Amino acid sequence: MRESPKYATRVLLTVSGVIPPDLAADVIHGRRPRVDYVEMASTFGADLLDYGEAWRTSGRFGRLVRLVAGDNALLAWSCYRRRREYDLVFTDGEQIGFPLAAMFHLTRRRPRHLMIVHVLSVPKKVAVFRLLRLRSTIDTLFVYASEQRRFIVERLGVPPDRVVLTPFMVDTGFFVPRPSVRSSPPLICSAGLEFRDYPTLVEAVRGMDVQVVLAAASPWSRRRDSSDDVVIPENVEVRRLDFAELRELYARSDLVVVPVVETDFQAGITTILEAMAMAKPIICTRTAGQTDTIVEDVSGRYVPPGDVNALRNAITAMLDDDRADDLGAAARRWTAEHADIEVYVERLAQHVVATLAGST
Repeated sequence: MRESPKYATRVLLTVSGVIPPDLAADVIHGRRPRVDYVEMASTFGADLLDYGEAWRTSGRFGRLVRLVAGDNALLAWSCYRRRREYDLVFTDGEQIGFPLAAMFHLTRRRPRHLMIVHVLSVPKKVAVFRLLRLRSTIDTLFVYASEQRRFIVERLGVPPDRVVLTPFMVDTGFFVPRPSVRSSPPLICSAGLEFRDYPTLVEAVRGMDVQVVLAAASPWSRRRDSSDDVVIPENVEVRRLDFAELRELYARSDLVVVPVVETDFQAGITTILEAMAMAKPIICTRTAGQTDTIVEDVSGRYVPPGDVNALRNAITAMLDDDRADDLGAAARRWTAEHADIEVYVERLAQHVVATLAGST
């Protein structure tokens, strides 16, 4: 176990969900990758607060908050009730960070507040951020896409030194390369739900001599499967896989494709990093939000949004390219250096330490 940062003696970290009771056992036995909040709690010296703990400890008023405003508001309220117990609260998204930041206006003294940002450019979020003056009660915002950082700085007026761009993370010890064996016909896979453009991928491979598996599931996204609207050809299969099965699918695949619709945040990043960690050649839709991870023709290739012919041509070219394995190897090196879960957590820990040191 790593040593906790010198100043991180009273840190609270939110988890927007219920921590599975068998999580530790599943990680130890290799059934799933390590999770960010567990590694962050260990490194920060933090306490974790999830929905379950909020339900158990918030009392009658907390139950009313949950009934009226939902689990995220309850979790924010639970953080607010504990504000005198902690020097710093680290919220795992704006769904918790926004209501908590609003509540911090009700107190004269508050802990420092660091927040992970997924997407703030949505008009409703912009209106709430401005109306409730949340800029003054969030000390640092961590973003995963340069387009989100640009928007927050230029449109929301947050000082640049308070908006930190960081790569997302992957457990490179779980998603490990294996010796590649070319399938016949070639096997292509994709995974995830968030803003996926499976209709374009299905049309691109329709009639091709390839086998395609869509692992159209996500442990956290509530979005519907976009492949539901498509007539699935014989060479395409839609499946739901657990972590170990997904890793096995990556290992057997000759190519990973991540098709997404146009958006200004990093939709698809989990699948991208998992495939890159396994040294797989990858093709991804280039959107406003998806420009920070793959380097064109170095660690993967991009295609325009919604362009069936461009995607079909890119798939054909990648399957015939002698450099495909080199792209996968470069992708693996990049994830190990920049996006490994320990690298990610240590990067955030530096900001936690600096924030707490500055508040003493």
